[in-house]
Amino acid sequence: MPEILGNIFFSSFCLFVSINHVVILPLVLSSSFFFGPCVYSIDAQGQALLSWKNGLNGSTQALTSWTATDPNPCGWFGVRCDSHGEVIEISLKSVDLQGTLPSNLQPLKSLQGLDLSSANISGMIPKEFGDYKELRFVDLSNNSISGEIPVELCGLGNLQSLSVSSNFLEGGILTEMGNLSSLTYLTLFDNQLSGRIPKSIGEMKRLQVFRAGGNTNISGEVPWEIGNCSDLVMPGLAETSVSGNLPSSIGVLKNIQTIAIYTTQLSGSIPDEIGNCTELQKLYLYQNTITGLIPDELGSCGELTVIDLSENLLTGSIPQIFGNLLKLQELQISINQLTGNIPPAITSCMALTQLEIDNNYISGSIPAGIGNLKSLTLFFAWKNRLTGNIPMGLSQCQNIQAVDFSYNNLSGSIPKEIFGLKNLTKLLLLSNDLSGYIPPDIGNVTALYRLRLNRNRLSGTVPSELGKLASQNFLDLSDNRLEGGIPPALSGCGKLEFMDLHSNRLSGPLPDALPRSLEVIVSNNGLTGILNAGMGSLIELTKLNLGRNRLSGRIPAQISSCTQLQLLDLGGNGFFGEIPKEIGQLSSLEISLNLSFNQFSGDIPLQFSGLTKLANLDLSHNKLSGSLNILADLQNLVYLNVSFKSFLASSRTQSSSRSSLRVTWQVTKVFVF
Repeated sequence: MPEILGNIFFSSFCLFVSINHVVILPLVLSSSFFFGPCVYSIDAQGQALLSWKNGLNGSTQALTSWTATDPNPCGWFGVRCDSHGEVIEISLKSVDLQGTLPSNLQPLKSLQGLDLSSANISGMIPKEFGDYKELRFVDLSNNSISGEIPVELCGLGNLQSLSVSSNFLEGGILTEMGNLSSLTYLTLFDNQLSGRIPKSIGEMKRLQVFRAGGNTNISGEVPWEIGNCSDLVMPGLAETSVSGNLPSSIGVLKNIQTIAIYTTQLSGSIPDEIGNCTELQKLYLYQNTITGLIPDELGSCGELTVIDLSENLLTGSIPQIFGNLLKLQELQISINQLTGNIPPAITSCMALTQLEIDNNYISGSIPAGIGNLKSLTLFFAWKNRLTGNIPMGLSQCQNIQAVDFSYNNLSGSIPKEIFGLKNLTKLLLLSNDLSGYIPPDIGNVTALYRLRLNRNRLSGTVPSELGKLASQNFLDLSDNRLEGGIPPALSGCGKLEFMDLHSNRLSGPLPDALPRSLEVIVSNNGLTGILNAGMGSLIELTKLNLGRNRLSGRIPAQISSCTQLQLLDLGGNGFFGEIPKEIGQLSSLEISLNLSFNQFSGDIPLQFSGLTKLANLDLSHNKLSGSLNILADLQNLVYLNVSFKSFLASSRTQSSSRSSLRVTWQVTKVFVF
């Protein structure tokens, strides 16, 4: 039975009313008619969009233009129409929609593009998406969409781009996706997909970008059929569980520009056929278990800008032919089992900015022609078997910022010319066989903030020019043969947090002023004099080790200001007098407190009972007396040494023999004799 028309679908005609089959006409064409003026109605496309909008919890401001008073949605925010008024695109990227995906857009028969990325969408992908037959572009990335990818999507024959990355999708990559013969762009990364990559991927002949990384449960081999995707520019399978060899069919992909299959379980060798990928620009195969040699054929890929094969099990040497890669900017082959030398030909790669060959078994010397690499910003060769001198040519790499040659067998002196590198921020040469002195020219490298020259055979003095390095954060000159005093000029290093000078031949007093930002001081030398009250200004200090020196006097009470101290080692000096109660007020002490081999006398301060976090306590070889009961509540102790003293027996004592006592703390080592 006809109903009174609830929606009025006209713009230039007035209302005709049908009641019980009786037609009343004509109604007066007048704005004074009791139904009001003529009402303009939204079309079916707009009704569908409004229905979806009404189910959303957000977007109240962004979608204010979506109203039923318009004849069609073509003027609405995020909606684009063709010349016939047909909606062809909906783009609501980064709009806070707070809802689910639309399943009622069938009236939008010409819809080609749907971008709802980063729109706070949840729920599942409706199977009704398969009804939107004209879709060419779909982006649902960066939402909270769950469930499986509906098989109905695989019937969208016109679909060219599908992005559902960064969601919570489950299930496998559908075999039916091979039906998407028009697809050029497919991104599925950062979901919870599992299973194998279907062989049907080879049926997507037009596919250019395939990214499924970040799905840790995608497993199995990279299908050989991927070589049938002749237009493929980028396969991305990083951070998955794909295994087996990189298929040799990869060499058929003449257009491939980026291979990103890192942090997976790839094994076997890199196929020689990769040399056929003449358009290859970036090769990321790091953090796998790839074995065998680095193929010489890579030298034929003249467009390469990045090679990252680090953290694998590669053997053999660095190919000489890499010298042909004139566009190469980054060569990263760290943490492998490579041998041989650094090929001099590598210095022909004039575009190199990063050279990382550390953690291998590379021997020989650093090429003298390294100075040809004018664009070099980073050179890591640490933990190898390099010999010879640090080449003076390195000083010609004026853009270099970080150098690490640590843990090698380099000898000779540090070329003073290196300290003309104005951009140098990190210089790490520790654990070599370097000799000579530290050039005063070091004060010219004002950008330097990390300097490690420890464990060498350096002699001479600590240059006062180090004080010019206002940005310096970390200084380690330990385990050398340095003499003289600690220069007071170091107070100019206003950002210095770590200073390690231990195991040298330094003498004289500790400077009155030190950088207030210091967190760690380590020293094992022949320092003399007293510990001055200025120590209390180091309020950020976490570790203070001045053990095994010749310091004397009393510990200043101002040490109580070092409220972040976790380790305090003053053992092996000549301190005397009572242990200041202020040490017991340092509740942050948790690693170690060592006051052994001094001349302290009197009782253990009552305040020591508050050191409840302390793990190691050594008060041995002093002249202390009194009771050990004060230490009874230090339940975190794992090491306690109070030997060679005259303590009184306590209620926690089990036995006594002459002046020897045994104590019953729950510690792994206790020395009381």
